[in-house]
Amino acid sequence: METRILTQKEGMLQQLEILQQLYPDYTIEKYGTLLDDILKGNYQQIIVTENNKTIALTGVWIGTKLWCGKYVEIDNFVVHEAFRGRKIGDILIEEVNKLAKEIGANQICLDAYTTNFTAGKFYVNHGFVPKGFHFVKFLNH
Repeated sequence: METRILTQKEGMLQQLEILQQLYPDYTIEKYGTLLDDILKGNYQQIIVTENNKTIALTGVWIGTKLWCGKYVEIDNFVVHEAFRGRKIGDILIEEVNKLAKEIGANQICLDAYTTNFTAGKFYVNHGFVPKGFHFVKFLNH
């Protein structure tokens, strides 16, 4: 298995198939348009490949906030259905940890749905702890 960090839209567009496991309605056009906006920020993707096929992916945001300083935020963490239970998620977390250390981040953060107990257990097992609430106000567009 190999890991790579993607920073360019072209490489990220090639990851559509695995992202469709989270967002089945995404088309290449919709994904490309979102990437156009996302890439204006400090966004990258980390992928795990086996035999030149992406089997896991996470987006990461690098930022700085007043309350915590420099941080890495995990976004859209997905392991291909056929590869779950093989510790592939551990590889992704280790790559995020390496990136955070390289840039001198004070913390790694993420949002997980409160109903996703499997993800919650996974993150707790990797040293993450709940630290507050993430509030959302949905707006009609």
